Amino acid sequence: MLARSKAGHDAGKLYVIIRIEGAYIYLADGRFRTVNNPKKKKVRHAEIICKEYNVSAADDVQIRGILKEYADIEEI
Repeated sequence: MLARSKAGHDAGKLYVIIRIEGAYIYLADGRFRTVNNPKKKKVRHAEIICKEYNVSAADDVQIRGILKEYADIEEI
């Protein structure tokens, strides 16, 4: 699924949720926050966007593609 940051210096930025552990989600954007180094954020500080993608085997290039595809749809 996708998430938009609601708090912090990255507020408004779009991420792909890599995994969920308790009250935390791990986010990646494929550029600065890669699959190997995701951002750890509390669930309450992110707005979950209910558009599901299969990211179990995704790499950074695929994550960037997902975010670009969503941004293109959002502009319409």
